[in-house]
Amino acid sequence: MVLFIILLLGFAFLVLPKPAFNDPVCTVLISQDGSLLAATIAADEQYRFPPNNNIPYRFEQCILTFEDRHFYRHPGINPFSILRAAWNNIKARRIIQGGSTISMQTVRLYRKGKSRTLFEKIIEAVLTLRLETGNSKKEILALYTSNAPFGGNVVGLDAAAWRYYGRSPHDLSWAESAALAVLPNAPALVFPGRNPDELRRKRDRLLEQLYKNGTIDSLTWQLSLLEPLPARPMPLPRLAPHLLTRVLSEGKRGEIIVTTLNPVLQQQAMEVLERHHSRLSGNHIHNAAVLLLDIETNEALVYIGNTPGERFGNHVDVITAPRSTGSILKPFLYASMLNDGQLLPRTLVPDIPTQIGGYTPRNFHPEYDGAVPASRAVARSLNVPAVRLLQQYGVEHFHFKLRNLGLTTINRTAEDYGLSLILGGAEATLWDLAGVYAGMARTLNNYGRFNSMYDKKNYTPPIYNPKTFSKEDVILTDHSVLNASSIYFCFEAMKEVARPDELAGWQYFSSSRSVAWKTGTSFGHRDAWAIGLNPKYVVAVWVGNASGEGRPDLTGVSAAAPILFDIFGLLPTSPWFDRPFDDLVKVAVCNHSGHRASAFCSSVDSTWIPVRGLDTRACPYHRLIHLNPEKTHRVTDKCMEVNEILTESWFVLPPAMEWFFKRKNPFYRELPPVAYGCDSEHDMNPMALLYPRIADAQIFIPKDLDGELSEAIFEAAHTNADAQIFWHLNDNYIGKTRYFHKMALQPEKGNHKLTLVDENGNTLQVGFSVVNR
Repeated sequence: MVLFIILLLGFAFLVLPKPAFNDPVCTVLISQDGSLLAATIAADEQYRFPPNNNIPYRFEQCILTFEDRHFYRHPGINPFSILRAAWNNIKARRIIQGGSTISMQTVRLYRKGKSRTLFEKIIEAVLTLRLETGNSKKEILALYTSNAPFGGNVVGLDAAAWRYYGRSPHDLSWAESAALAVLPNAPALVFPGRNPDELRRKRDRLLEQLYKNGTIDSLTWQLSLLEPLPARPMPLPRLAPHLLTRVLSEGKRGEIIVTTLNPVLQQQAMEVLERHHSRLSGNHIHNAAVLLLDIETNEALVYIGNTPGERFGNHVDVITAPRSTGSILKPFLYASMLNDGQLLPRTLVPDIPTQIGGYTPRNFHPEYDGAVPASRAVARSLNVPAVRLLQQYGVEHFHFKLRNLGLTTINRTAEDYGLSLILGGAEATLWDLAGVYAGMARTLNNYGRFNSMYDKKNYTPPIYNPKTFSKEDVILTDHSVLNASSIYFCFEAMKEVARPDELAGWQYFSSSRSVAWKTGTSFGHRDAWAIGLNPKYVVAVWVGNASGEGRPDLTGVSAAAPILFDIFGLLPTSPWFDRPFDDLVKVAVCNHSGHRASAFCSSVDSTWIPVRGLDTRACPYHRLIHLNPEKTHRVTDKCMEVNEILTESWFVLPPAMEWFFKRKNPFYRELPPVAYGCDSEHDMNPMALLYPRIADAQIFIPKDLDGELSEAIFEAAHTNADAQIFWHLNDNYIGKTRYFHKMALQPEKGNHKLTLVDENGNTLQVGFSVVNR
């Protein structure tokens, strides 16, 4: 009979499966220092964190003293404990003590409420031995602490520590560890919020045992007795709910995800955003997002996907949502043209009324400078110069560059985007944009160390999990498609970002000079962007409505920039980038045009430019002119003796550029008029048409609100401010203008010819057609 039982037990030992827990668990986000950032509830509505083999010393001593003092000395079943418990229960005529070891309780948890019959107890005994032979004592203890009930729907030590004390189990005191250690013994009867007197009695008795067995000293014991009990369960931290949602969407369910987030910065940034959210919501602007990256490691330190709430699409993670870029891509175009030798930092770019095909870009503030240095065009975020530069660079070329930089949402053809690509015609994510700027800054920071690796053109997106890339991996594999000098000048231009002085609150940003930053506002005031960086950090901010609703004053500078600089206020200061001298060359540059100096440039300065800038053309605007001795008129050898003619270098812009440029630049001198009888066939036409801006333009003449036919306003410019222009439509004289050359017309439907003649006989002729009236 005994032999049969032994054989039966042996068979059961071999046949019965090794205990393993397959219960659903929470998905948990933690920081690298172990701080809990966010967690879901498990699928069975229990707060059960994934298994954790790292058991804190204090809790281990408490649970072993309370439950199983001989845990490390018995084989899973302790006959002496069973006999002692049976004897005590017989004497008390009721069950006052159990004889189960932690290993046996672990098996009981695994079997989930099986009946307590003799047969089931035998199976439990066999499974306990099976558990002991297949696992170390530490592993068994970890299984128990990860699956033991701690009252209510709280399962496992990690969940209990955060639910009852709001911190990691490793940070619990002796009193707190003792309070948790007594809970699994009777979780339905005693847990925080229920039977506090009984809970205190059990905790204090355990603390006394710890003192008596020498685990804690007298002072620790006495102080521990004074500590309060935990109150009712508290909610888990929700510092990064949108990153948690992203983790789940990427299939990382039921895991502990160690993130790169800095919990202190995350909390401070959330407070900054909440403060600004109160201000913005007064204008019915309900959503915002903030991303902060460490440039050298490419790690996300702050990840706030949206403002808190539920009514206005606050669940949407805006950091990964494609949104219209506004003008946030302009620095990439500027850097690309510097990189490819098509531009110098101070090269003048036209800023005049422009029409390209059916596309008519306008500046945010409806005025023109005539011509503006390229770096200032970036700093002031001028739209017309940006469109003209993109036309020069090529939409297809820029489209290819953006994709190589790492903008993953540029997924339509270049032809589909057209010139609007630079002014919000494309969509991008905060994640990609911050990553591109971080990659550019890393290239500059590490220039000279890996400058031979530019041709790799690898792009590394930002990371929120430190296991994805190491710091050295990022530096070794991630190099911008832009060279260091073009990036340096791009950041220098962004460091000088400015807006008109009358803009309310502009003085608030006076401390921003150590930050390169750029704002953007999408069409219809639907998206406001602000992205800034220094050599250590990139901060990216988006503000708007998840619904896409536009709002007045929803602009990058008024809505997003204040958040940007408040976030930078949380960060340590940083010195500026070093100049990449090995990628620069010093050349003579024209002070007026910003081009490489030609032989005719009168004011020249020796300036550092990108090496590729040597490919740019020399100044096209300075030319030699011939003057009479009084320098009041231009002359030729047709009307004056050669020995009387004076030759002088003169800065001359095309008429349309000059018309606007001279209003804002007092140094500009108009060309002297040509002396009578000295006409030159090589002279530039002093007139330019501002509207219509292209030959054979199609014009639509609408009706006013009163139903009357409106008028088309034709506009011209002349290099001579006092000149008279005589206007002709279809060879019929229609009037003259002086100083301000505008003419209101109502041409009939069809083709027309407009002819302009000045008092010196210079003629400008253009055709146009009226397609409807």
